[in-house]
Amino acid sequence: MIDSHAHLDDARFNYDRDVLIKNLKANGVDFVYNIGADLKSSIASVELANKYDNVHAVIGVHPHEAKTYSPEVEEKLIELSKDKKVRAIGEIGLDFYYDHSPRDVQREVFKRQIVLADKLKLPIVIHSRDASLETYEMVEWAKKTYDIEVLIHCFSQSVDMMKRYMKLNCYISLGGAVTFKNARVPKEVAKEVDIDRLLLETDCPYMTPVPFRGKRNEPMYVKYVAKEIAKIRGMDEDELVSITDVNTKRFYND
Repeated sequence: MIDSHAHLDDARFNYDRDVLIKNLKANGVDFVYNIGADLKSSIASVELANKYDNVHAVIGVHPHEAKTYSPEVEEKLIELSKDKKVRAIGEIGLDFYYDHSPRDVQREVFKRQIVLADKLKLPIVIHSRDASLETYEMVEWAKKTYDIEVLIHCFSQSVDMMKRYMKLNCYISLGGAVTFKNARVPKEVAKEVDIDRLLLETDCPYMTPVPFRGKRNEPMYVKYVAKEIAKIRGMDEDELVSITDVNTKRFYND
């Protein structure tokens, strides 16, 4: 299996990070894509990827940290992108739920990083919360303007919006929320999404799936996401894993 979205640089892994990563294969996880959220975590992501063969890096500035974006940060991202283990720009996007950065700043930085990704010929990994329509409109603009691959991570929007993204040939990833008992919409999305556009993720240490909800999430728990989606779709779990692994490698150009 592949965990397409993790944050193993998070402080919650400080006491066992090395052991956890070295044991991933034994726990059924072949690769993990570690995602940046600001310059510091992007640097950490690249360092992790260079330390471990089974970790790849994604670099970028999360909408929460959009206020920290600057020409200097952008130049550093460009420098980091030259590393052979960097696979995408992310996670970038819009978050109007917390509004940790002003919305106009989020919009500007989102667009700047799309332009940057096109310049670097890298795909983009998008975070969107309480900004469904604006995120879609930005993605629609990006797909019409550039030849760029797009992944909406931890997809939490409606089935109708998912179908609109499918028409743009975007990818979506689903994580622990699909295992939650009352998560009706994520389960509907899991059932109806185009199977060749679906990725699996943990978003660890966040969004821990059942039966470990409330505890720290880990890449090995991606198997519970796979198990639930296979059940929802009425398909063999190994087949689902095989297909989503291929999708993940295609998106990240691996």
